[in-house]
Amino acid sequence: MDYDVIVVGSGFGGSVSALRLSERGYRVAVLEQGRRFQDKDIEKANNSVRDLFWMPALGLKGLFTQRFLRHVNVVGGVGVGGGSLVYAAVLLEPGQAFYRDPAWAGMGVDWQSELAPHYRTAARMLGRAPCPATHTQDEWLRQAAEALGVGDSYGPVPLGTYFGSQEETPDPYFDGAGPPRRGCKLCGACLAGCAHNAKNSLDKNYLYLAEGMGCQILPQHKAVLIRPVEGGYQVESVDPLARGGGHQPPLTAVRVVLAAGVLGTLELLFRCQRAGTLPGLSPALGRRVRTNSEAITAVLSPDEKIDLTQGPAISSDFHANSYTHVTQNRVPPSYWFMKLYASPLVDGGNPLRRALRTLAEFVVHPLRSTVSLRIRQDWHKRVTLISTMQSLDNQMSLDWGRDPFTGFKPGLCSKLVAGQRAPTYIAEANQAARAYALASGGMAANSLIESVLNMSVTAHILGGCCIGPTPEQGVVDANCQVYGYSGLYVVDGSAIPANVGVNPSLTITAMAERAMAVFA
Repeated sequence: MDYDVIVVGSGFGGSVSALRLSERGYRVAVLEQGRRFQDKDIEKANNSVRDLFWMPALGLKGLFTQRFLRHVNVVGGVGVGGGSLVYAAVLLEPGQAFYRDPAWAGMGVDWQSELAPHYRTAARMLGRAPCPATHTQDEWLRQAAEALGVGDSYGPVPLGTYFGSQEETPDPYFDGAGPPRRGCKLCGACLAGCAHNAKNSLDKNYLYLAEGMGCQILPQHKAVLIRPVEGGYQVESVDPLARGGGHQPPLTAVRVVLAAGVLGTLELLFRCQRAGTLPGLSPALGRRVRTNSEAITAVLSPDEKIDLTQGPAISSDFHANSYTHVTQNRVPPSYWFMKLYASPLVDGGNPLRRALRTLAEFVVHPLRSTVSLRIRQDWHKRVTLISTMQSLDNQMSLDWGRDPFTGFKPGLCSKLVAGQRAPTYIAEANQAARAYALASGGMAANSLIESVLNMSVTAHILGGCCIGPTPEQGVVDANCQVYGYSGLYVVDGSAIPANVGVNPSLTITAMAERAMAVFA
């Protein structure tokens, strides 16, 4: 065998796996389809859409991906560090509903007690600290919370960001074993990486330490097939940035850990199932996929000279009620493309009526409805994106097939589950946007993707390879090993069977820490 363990993906699950297995003396390789990014690359991604997006077919080699399925638009990160490159560094723990969810509450594991020490480890490794800075956006969010009668729930969010000196200093987290760091410049560009070495992305902690222990990280290696062989598994991969297919030499390992994110892991397993290399996968594969029941709204300031980018991408939050979490978002210049999605703020749970009312607003009030679209520069300085997430559950399924969203080629297709679809309208999201607009004097907006296309938008897709008590109910067991395939594991957000209700990065990290603690 070339390695003891091959890890597919370098996001939160893959990075944890790489470090913990390297610490135990295993020969580990990490396959990552994206590139390794330097500060200069991230600076370009902050300012240029061309350098931001990952679309290899179009020659785009950035770190941000946007994938449209029939019922959901999924955004994420690509590159060494995975989703940590483009996440807002928010590190929140879920509420009680997550642990009590019937999907895994009956497995004989007290998940809250079991995960508690691993949450502490994850928080330490990711450098979690409360945001120390408040600026204009935060003040307006506080006023919005008070207007909604929930001012007591407002506060700073815990972030995986170094807030020390802006001069380069020795590693502040791992007794000098980590890389030198610089403190946060409060530039608001976290969603396109961090060019200033302040965000605690995975290349600054788990992956950095793993490489120091001999782990091999192989960028531009997209796993496309897994085949059982005598003594373990063979993994075939391609270089997605190479012409002519970019086939890499196959690699072998005794065990394989899949951590390519929900879409990446499901795509790989479905391909193996259809190719006949892993025919015995659970019939639950692709079932019980969920978003964080989220919605994106926006508020545009009328002040052409204002600059709202001061601070981390997300710095404060409040709870609109017991199941609704609201945060503000700052964006870098390269996120100007989001203004193309802006549409009038329209209420209503009936998708067709809401779409028609939205289109009518464009016709009746064309200037007001297109104000964002007509801003030529510094749109990102005037806009506040508002993320609303709920712990209320939703569900869809992903299957292998062909449809217009796959270009009629074999790929992942989304399907609705009757009565449980991911929301495209959340009343509390519109209420929060209106309250924020009142506080700021701005104009609130919905997203065309939600209001007209009736498509959910998520950066936090979960499930599809869920933990379950039996092969009929789950794809992996309580230790994240794939049913029917000894030595094959799924350690990423696709294994999580319940709605986290908040940004899930800390939970995925804690789940991965637990999986590696029981890895044998």
